[in-house]
Amino acid sequence: MIPIQGDFVAPRFDLATEVLIARYGDGALLGAPKTIIMERPSDEGLCQMIVEEHITAMVCGGIEELHFNFLIWKKVNVLDGVIGDWQTALEKTLDGTLLQGTVLYPDKEKTTSYETK
Repeated sequence: MIPIQGDFVAPRFDLATEVLIARYGDGALLGAPKTIIMERPSDEGLCQMIVEEHITAMVCGGIEELHFNFLIWKKVNVLDGVIGDWQTALEKTLDGTLLQGTVLYPDKEKTTSYETK
């Protein structure tokens, strides 16, 4: 799941009104991703949707610690602090190279992460 805003990963989990859900296995998409438009931003609504849809991984921009901890407790792999377009974030999630805190640049070749490697 990726909360999105236009072509980009939404900067804040709690203010997202559009969500991309993609099912994948063995590094490949299982069917077409679906986009859900929410009536209004709701961090609790997103958390409920994640549990109901059996989401196992979420890529997002900023997220409050309360929701981050809840999702980790529910066994969701949360990659937060991701900045850039959602298409590249999805590709890097599928190939297992997306890291927490990654900044995706428009040329798609250059990325950076504030984590030590």
